[in-house]
Amino acid sequence: MATVPTSAQTTATPPQPRTQDINPEAGPHQRTSDGRTTDPATGLDSLLRTPGGKITTLTRGQIAVSAALDQLGVSFSWGGGSAKGPTIGIGRGAGTRGFDCSGLTLYAWSKAGITLAHYTGAQFRQGRRIPFHARRAGDLLFFGGGTGDPTHVALFLRGGVMIHAPRTGDVVRKTNFLASPYFRSTYRGVVRPA
Repeated sequence: MATVPTSAQTTATPPQPRTQDINPEAGPHQRTSDGRTTDPATGLDSLLRTPGGKITTLTRGQIAVSAALDQLGVSFSWGGGSAKGPTIGIGRGAGTRGFDCSGLTLYAWSKAGITLAHYTGAQFRQGRRIPFHARRAGDLLFFGGGTGDPTHVALFLRGGVMIHAPRTGDVVRKTNFLASPYFRSTYRGVVRPA
């Protein structure tokens, strides 16, 4: 069974957003009346103006993380979640509007223009495997399942923190997975959706 490297092995400088000049007349982004730019495919602001006036492009992973963070506190619902947001689940989730773990990740990545299946095992195969030390915001962290398909997925935020929909009776939350004996012992890998 794989284990998560110790926190001493995980300290790495997070990648810095790319800075570029933007020609408001060109490219896929549209400028709004207040000067912001939006990506017509996702409807989200994918460019930010820094205090120095430079335009910083968000990565798809950062867009996915932002979408997931907006769902903090939403109920867990088995089978819940779609590209449009929380839904009524199935089975144990039939009476609850919310997300299960893979429903949250498929929702978050849909905001970044990536379509994921609503099944943790399929998401494990929908992207590029990333070494643990090279993880970035938005990368998918997989846990559990022994040698079969993983049974849980979360979005990596930073350091040892992830955002996920943990279980029935809980809500979308942030968790320090490096401090959790359970998540450390059931870690399966990192995938960057593509």
